[in-house]
Amino acid sequence: MITRRILIVALGAGALATSFASFAQLPPKIARIGSMSPLSAAAAAHNLAALRRGLRDLGWVEGRNIAIETRYAEGKYDRLSELAAELVRLKVDVIVTGSTPGALAAKNATATIPIVMVTPGDPVESGLISSLAHPGGNLTGVTTLGRELSAKRLALLKETVPGVARIAVLTNPDNLESAASVKGMEAAVRSLGVQLEVLEVRGPAEFEKAFAAITRARAGAIMVMTDILFHTHRERILELVSKSRLPTMCGFREDVDAGGLMFYGATLADMNYRAATYVDKILKGAKPADLPVEQPTKFELIINGKTAKAFGVKIPQSVLVRADRVIE
Repeated sequence: MITRRILIVALGAGALATSFASFAQLPPKIARIGSMSPLSAAAAAHNLAALRRGLRDLGWVEGRNIAIETRYAEGKYDRLSELAAELVRLKVDVIVTGSTPGALAAKNATATIPIVMVTPGDPVESGLISSLAHPGGNLTGVTTLGRELSAKRLALLKETVPGVARIAVLTNPDNLESAASVKGMEAAVRSLGVQLEVLEVRGPAEFEKAFAAITRARAGAIMVMTDILFHTHRERILELVSKSRLPTMCGFREDVDAGGLMFYGATLADMNYRAATYVDKILKGAKPADLPVEQPTKFELIINGKTAKAFGVKIPQSVLVRADRVIE
C-alpha cells in the first residue's frame, strides 16, 4: 500500500515536472505594434528605424517579443482612415502614428486600442487630447506644438534675412496643423515687421503656380510648412526654390541636406525614438490617459552654407553661432 502511494506521488510529481517543463518551453507572447505613417515607405524609413532602435534599447526585439505591422499613406491624407481601420481589424496592441491627421484617423477608428502619436501639431487644439499633462482617453505621445515652433522659425528667418519685408508661406489647407501654425505666425508678424503672403497648395500640380505668385508678390524669403505633401515632393519644391534664389526655412531637416537653406526644430527621427518609451510603458500595462504628452527638449538649427553662397545670402554671425550644423 505504501509502495503504491509512493508510486502515485512519484508519477504525479513527474507529470507536474513535465507540465512545468512544457510551460517553460512555450514561446513568449508576441506584442503587435501597428505603425502608420502618412509618408511612403522610403520617406518614412528613418522614422521607423528610429522607433525600432528605441524599442530595441528597451528590450523589444522583432521576432522575439514584438511584431510591427506597417502601413503607409503614400502622402495621401484620405488613405489614413482606411489604414487605421486595417490596424484595428488586426487587433494590434498599440498604434504608433505620425502627423495630426494620422492621429485623428486612429482616434476615430478606435476608442480602446492605445495610440502613440508623433506630431508637430497642437494635440489639444485639434481635439486629440484633453491636455498635455492629462491626455485622457486612449491617446498620448510626442508633440512639438507647431504654432509656437512656426513663430520661432519665422523669427529666425527674419533674423537671417534682416532686410526682408514680405515672406511667402507655402501651406496645405487640407492639413489642420498647418492652418494653426499659420495663425501662430500671423500673431508674430507685427513685432517682426514683416508681411506674410500665404499660398495654399493642395497638390504638386499647383507648385509652379504658387512660385509664380511668390515672384509677383516680390517676397524676399519663403517658409515651407511641415506637411507630407511637401515632404513627398521635396525635390520639385527645392528645384523651384533654387530657381527663385530666395532664402527658405524648410519644414524638414532632410530638406537642408538636399539643398534647402535652413531648418529649425526637432527631428521626426528623434521624436519617433522617444515614442518607443510610450510603447514600452503601454505594453507593460500603463494607460495612455495617465502618460503626459512630451515635448522635445532638443531643437536643431541646420544651415546649408553651400546654398547660402549660391543664393548670395550672408548668414549673420548671431545665427551661425547658434547653428548645430553648417553644411559646407
